[in-house]
Amino acid sequence: MLAEERFRRIMEAIGRQGAVSVTQICEALGVSEATARRDLNALAAQGKLSKVHGGAVAIDRPFETEEPSVAAKARLQVEEKARIARYAAAQVHDEDLVFLDAGTTVLRMVDYLAGSKATFVTTGISCARRLVRKGLRAYVVGGLLKPGTEAIVGGPALDFMGNYNFTKAFLGINGIAKDQGFTTPDTEEACIKAKAVERAYMTYVLADASKFGKVAAVTVCGLEKACILTDRLPDESYRQYATIKEVE
Repeated sequence: MLAEERFRRIMEAIGRQGAVSVTQICEALGVSEATARRDLNALAAQGKLSKVHGGAVAIDRPFETEEPSVAAKARLQVEEKARIARYAAAQVHDEDLVFLDAGTTVLRMVDYLAGSKATFVTTGISCARRLVRKGLRAYVVGGLLKPGTEAIVGGPALDFMGNYNFTKAFLGINGIAKDQGFTTPDTEEACIKAKAVERAYMTYVLADASKFGKVAAVTVCGLEKACILTDRLPDESYRQYATIKEVE
């Protein structure tokens, strides 16, 4: 198949779906991964699509390359985050060993944990501070402190987390897409989230409706790996890919 024909079919797929993965291109066109990636590079150079981890998205597709600060994110979707956080907190039981990341909805969740006898492990400095103020038992993961998001990242943090078997993990996320899965702009934070998913018996992703259809630079894991807690599901077809709970 000539390159121009492959380009046409790739763009048709993106037009229908909004995004396409390297795997999908290989299967649909019968080409190698190397050829699929070269085609995406060529189309990106022509300004026809935006490359993301594992594939590409339409130019007008919401795509995040930078992580907003904690303060900036805390001002967004305040009521929606509160409803999600309240429901998430109700999933925590006294015997649980819980991982909490540095997400702002996860941080809000701590407000509803008063009196909990569970043990918490967190990579969020703001989260750790709030847990202590609530009189809760909390461990802070050791590692490199990332400015802006106030999250602990890096190799030592991953090693620390590898010692724990969490009953539950609660994560914030930047983007949720059918093909790219759960995504975030920062590689190091993606590694932390992926490690939490690996070490937890049950993982919850706390995400308001605005996160659906967005794609950030780095994939954490597939949608099947976690239960999504959201205020509203904007596209019912996501239920084919993930367990989803719309909170009241």
